[in-house]
Amino acid sequence: MRLTKHHGLGNDFLVLLDEEASHPLDADVAQALCDRHTGVGADGIIRATRLDVVADDAIAAMDLRNADGSPAETSGNGIRCLAQALILAGWASGPAIPVRTDAGRRVVTLHDRVDRRTHVLSVEMGVARVGSEAPEWAGGPVRRTLRVDVGNPHLVLEVGGLDEVDVVELGESVNAKEPGGANVHLLTGETGDRVAIRTYERGVGPTLACGTGACAAAVAARAWGLVGDVVAVDQAGGTADVTAGADGAVELRGPATLVATVELSGGWPWR
Repeated sequence: MRLTKHHGLGNDFLVLLDEEASHPLDADVAQALCDRHTGVGADGIIRATRLDVVADDAIAAMDLRNADGSPAETSGNGIRCLAQALILAGWASGPAIPVRTDAGRRVVTLHDRVDRRTHVLSVEMGVARVGSEAPEWAGGPVRRTLRVDVGNPHLVLEVGGLDEVDVVELGESVNAKEPGGANVHLLTGETGDRVAIRTYERGVGPTLACGTGACAAAVAARAWGLVGDVVAVDQAGGTADVTAGADGAVELRGPATLVATVELSGGWPWR
């Protein structure tokens, strides 16, 4: 059984292109493969099955599980990594690559190939829904909070400096108390239309980047009047570019890089 490993700004994923739709993922297999000591190691694993683009209006269906085995609705970095895998395997040629996710249909657009391993792609992430404030998580170094849904739930917290709050401790607390959990992001405004975030992802923990989190952060920062429609979101793994208009539609742009091809021993299901 062959997988490929990719990353988007350090947010890494294993990708299984299931040609015959005969290798469903379960929580145990996903957790075992994503383990960084006894498995291959990744923030998540994506299984793709073929679709009829005429009948289904998409090339592939995306099934995503987090490193702990839990299902996830979507991923901005993950879907770019999947699109790269589809291109390299000949399932898609681009520039438009429609993919069906649990959060709805998303269209990935191929813009450029930087080198042998890296493509630049953008994703139409759908309409972000701005929710309520979360005053129970405000106070001290946290100036204000906002819930944003980008097909998956996010809690964005504005701070003066990213080191003022332990994002792991906060993320664990939020996910222990919030029904269904949430992706948690500390945000600080920088110069012009630029913000920086640090992330704790539901089902994963701290990650170097989060694509949907970058979108949620841009939407929150726009709602707070910190930025305009086009936002550079700096993360530990690099910078993602987000366009968030007044109509709520969000586009994410960034790289996807192939890391390795992985041959699994022992057949499937792998444990």
